Amino acid sequence: MRWERLRSLLHRGVASGIFPGAVAWVRADGETVFRGEAGYAQVLPELRPVRPDTLFDLASLTKVLCTVPVVLRLHARGLLHLDSPLSRWLRDLEGTPWSRVSLRQALAHTTGLPAWRPLYLRTQGRGRDAVLAAVGAVSPEARPGRRVVYSDLGILLAGLAAERVAGQRTDVLFLEHVAGPLRLRDSRFCPPPPLRRRCAATERGNRYERELAGEAGAGFPWREGVIVGEVHDGNAYYALGGVAPHAGLFSTAEEVARVAEAWVEGSGWLPATLAAEARSDQRRGARGEPRGLGWVLHRPQAFFSAFGRASFGHTGFTGTSVAVDPDRRVVAVLLTNRVHPHVREGIEEFRTEFYRAVASEVCP
Repeated sequence: MRWERLRSLLHRGVASGIFPGAVAWVRADGETVFRGEAGYAQVLPELRPVRPDTLFDLASLTKVLCTVPVVLRLHARGLLHLDSPLSRWLRDLEGTPWSRVSLRQALAHTTGLPAWRPLYLRTQGRGRDAVLAAVGAVSPEARPGRRVVYSDLGILLAGLAAERVAGQRTDVLFLEHVAGPLRLRDSRFCPPPPLRRRCAATERGNRYERELAGEAGAGFPWREGVIVGEVHDGNAYYALGGVAPHAGLFSTAEEVARVAEAWVEGSGWLPATLAAEARSDQRRGARGEPRGLGWVLHRPQAFFSAFGRASFGHTGFTGTSVAVDPDRRVVAVLLTNRVHPHVREGIEEFRTEFYRAVASEVCP
């Protein structure tokens, strides 16, 4: 039976302990051709099955489903400029190593900023300006424009620039520039209590980040219970109130697929030239894997390498992912809660197998 391999794969992922639960969604030629779910949205302290409309913490999918399109739409209106330095809008960066880093470099992960730092250990409760100052004080991992270094911090700066120029927080910008135009009903930051029964659980406390923080985290007021309906990422939760440019968006597999599809369907949501630019290599001489504006581009090692050469995608730490093959008009989404109730291994290999199975069905 068609799609049986994909359905069996989801159940095998649960049985083998890679994740408690998963929802998959595949669209081709503008139509949903597969929808599947397996396992549990929560296993502690209660057992709650996953459903097609389960809301997942998208983690870094926030970057490409929220922040990048917001920035591009503001760029199209002349409020932001991709090749201008971030310090044009973020004066706080003047006098730091990041004063001449461009908005384009931030979106393409060529700023030289490191992947992540526990900014919240010094900025909890102090607001967005304190977070910006903390990023400005981070030491470079590479010279700007020299190397691709995937970085939460670079996207964080890009999003804060958008907030400054628009005078609105990221959650409001998402409603205006993404959820509103695309008529999304479920995607949001900080799900209210009535929606939390629909949310997939993540970690029990922030044990993973607590281990990374080591002695520096001693005495910090870490969350202790199972996290449900709150962003998992520490910088987003502790330092930015759950609303951050790099993490914090919750959504369903269906709506993730719809936003990803809008990147290529020519709906006018994004100017076609900007969308195409975002899906093309933006390294500009920087060493490392090919990167668009936010998006991971096709390469042999990509988790969606079974798709065509024009394909692009992204992942999130919590176990989320999306990939798009624009030539074949295919969008595939895999949302899991692989960090519940603790961070589990094996998602990378499983993800590659999943997208290979999708490609075998829709990309012969």
